[in-house]
Amino acid sequence: MHILRSIFKRVLAALIFFTRLPLGRWAVVEGRYFEHVVPLWPLAGWLTGGVMAGIYALAHHVGLGVEVCVVLALLGRVLLTGALHEDGLADFCDGLGGGRTRQRTLEIMKDSHIGTYGVLGLIFYYLLLFHLLARLLSQGMSPLMLLAVDAGCKFLSSTIIWFLPYVRREEEAKNGLVYARTSLGEKLLSLLLGFLPIAVLFLVPRLSLLIPPFSLCLALCASALCCAGLFALMHRRLGGYTGDCCGATFLLAELMFYFMLNCVL
Repeated sequence: MHILRSIFKRVLAALIFFTRLPLGRWAVVEGRYFEHVVPLWPLAGWLTGGVMAGIYALAHHVGLGVEVCVVLALLGRVLLTGALHEDGLADFCDGLGGGRTRQRTLEIMKDSHIGTYGVLGLIFYYLLLFHLLARLLSQGMSPLMLLAVDAGCKFLSSTIIWFLPYVRREEEAKNGLVYARTSLGEKLLSLLLGFLPIAVLFLVPRLSLLIPPFSLCLALCASALCCAGLFALMHRRLGGYTGDCCGATFLLAELMFYFMLNCVL
């Protein structure tokens, strides 16, 4: 019973942390569970990606155009997460664009105000993502791919804590939280949660509507290389990662996946 309660609270902590669902009203979740939310980030992707897929499918079913359906799907995820990852991307762009030293870069990233680089980063990100998704979905890609890519790219992004140290002290963190290092079991669980939806698309190609498995592999490799490049950049500029780096890595890895998929189809 204790093990089941611990699992329940860890899942609850992940969903509370990565979404804006008022799940904290159901149970008291102690702070120690939030230190271990990163391995369950892909599980949150099942929810956020599933919401995107459901909104798109419903909007398309009632006769709305592909472009409108894509906008509604993206809006649904933003509302569900409270723009958590977008905030990270904006701060990441501001910090790397405006900072000339490590200390100054970290100061800019911690500032709650958005700057020019952050605004431009979000504009270009959503312009690219909108057009990439609209093209793929108009060519017949299943909305289920939105769920699979969300979970898969969140796993790839979660590996940031495998390779880089956290650069701030706990009291300096925006949310007052430093993620704990993951055990081997947590890594394997995160891997399973991240790639299970994509594996299903591999095994049942009909679900992805004729997207060749080789194309999916190339897109995944591109996302992984994107993460590796970002990790190297963070190591050079910051000496590690911050919470903003996690959100930025996820969004850019997801964007790279759809970009590569567009290139090979």
